[in-house]
Amino acid sequence: MAVKKDKGTKREPGWPKGNNYWQFRNKHGRDHKYTPDALWKEAEEYFQWVEDNPLWEQKGFAFQGVVTKENFPKMRAMTITAFQLFADICPKTWINYKGNNDFLQVTTRIEKHIRSQKFEGAAAELLNPNIIARDLGLKEKSDVTSNDQTIVPQIYLPSNARD
Repeated sequence: MAVKKDKGTKREPGWPKGNNYWQFRNKHGRDHKYTPDALWKEAEEYFQWVEDNPLWEQKGFAFQGVVTKENFPKMRAMTITAFQLFADICPKTWINYKGNNDFLQVTTRIEKHIRSQKFEGAAAELLNPNIIARDLGLKEKSDVTSNDQTIVPQIYLPSNARD
């Protein structure tokens, strides 16, 4: 059964005539969980939490037949995912914040701060440089096949395709 629209109006049947309550809304959708300033404040709390909560590595030492185990703090790498968990926002919300001009500056600043912390930690070998380089998309370009000479691509056809 097809739904007919009333002639001359854009309302569906069943709605009372003159029902324009939707026009009285002063906004559509729900409010953001954070304002840009509140998001930065949350990021600062996350940065402090990372510093206050290092990872711990246990090492064993042997001296005169006595084995002693000691715990040593290790730098914890900051990540966007960990920040999202800390701030209780989902990845889609983060993407929406990044796409919103009001939040663009603060999201960029947070991402740069996290990237800088990881890069500096890897450079000082406080974090695994190989893992961080991959995470940051860094790669070393080296030419191991052409001896810095121009390579001319050659096409080789199977023997049966030459006829």
